[in-house]
Amino acid sequence: MKQRLLGALLLGSLAAPGAWAASPASVARPTPGLASGDTSNGADNFYTSDKVTVQKVVFKNQFKMKVAGNLFVPKGLKRGAKTPAIVVGHPMGAIKEQSANLYATKLAEQGFVTLSLDLSFWGDSEGQPRNVVAPDVYAEDFSAAVDFLRTQPVVDRERIGVLGICGSGSFVISAAKIDPRIKAVATVSMYDMGAASRNGLKHSVTLEQRKKFLEEAALQRDVEFAGGETKYTSGTPEALTDSSTVIDREFYDFYRTARGHRPNTTTHPTLSSNTRFMNFYPFTDIETISPRPMLFIAGENAHSREFSDEAYRLAGEPKELVIVPGAGHVDLYDRVGLIPFDKLTTFFQTNLK
Repeated sequence: MKQRLLGALLLGSLAAPGAWAASPASVARPTPGLASGDTSNGADNFYTSDKVTVQKVVFKNQFKMKVAGNLFVPKGLKRGAKTPAIVVGHPMGAIKEQSANLYATKLAEQGFVTLSLDLSFWGDSEGQPRNVVAPDVYAEDFSAAVDFLRTQPVVDRERIGVLGICGSGSFVISAAKIDPRIKAVATVSMYDMGAASRNGLKHSVTLEQRKKFLEEAALQRDVEFAGGETKYTSGTPEALTDSSTVIDREFYDFYRTARGHRPNTTTHPTLSSNTRFMNFYPFTDIETISPRPMLFIAGENAHSREFSDEAYRLAGEPKELVIVPGAGHVDLYDRVGLIPFDKLTTFFQTNLK
């Protein structure tokens, strides 16, 4: 009976305005033939649960671009239930099958309807050329996800929150500043992609270095306008060398091993578009999100911790900063033994009443 009821609920929701496609989501599994990576502390990026039903959905943002997502619905919902919902965003350069699906599954097990999405230009979402940096479009994707969720019969349209992992942490903040329908905001291992691009970690990039990068990217526009080959930048290295940094190795262990690798993403944005992050200031006016609550979660040893610290300093009340002992940045992508799911559950249960 519960299974039949859930199927009816899903069919009703996915026929609603804004839904362009729906089908059972295929189960993502580790890529065969790769090194396993460090799977300590319960690393389980490809976690699935028999307590939730997963459907592939596609909806359009205001730019009329199709955004792809996975909709997770707890099994056994009561008829007529109106359930709080959470949109979950993946790390910058990743796709929904990397970290976002894990968080969406775990939170759906706790009774939330959750939606993981591929940001435009990445994964299964539309956008050409691929891997373009467009922070305003990324923020719009989260508002479009709210549009979609507000049409679903199983969702309480007034109880929708967002969760951004890594770079998506800055995009959900950007979205929440101008979209009051987002009632609660949480970030995990957040990167301020604007500050990171302008200044580097711990302000390690000089003005001269920034100008050199801007010139290189601008000249690459000439190449591409003339029909030349697209050039990509940054992201996770494809191979490790003796000179690889600790941060290089941290990302490599997730994205280039079976631990988190997906064959349809490179993590490398286009060089000519990456400069748009220089004009991205997600923390400006962050205090205006108040009185909607904000939760910032960061690892004690995360190289990105400075961004969560700064966002917490600038945000209005109510706000909370949770530091996970012994954790690094990528640890909170998939290490179930370290990720404070209980804290996230309590935060959203309390603030999506």
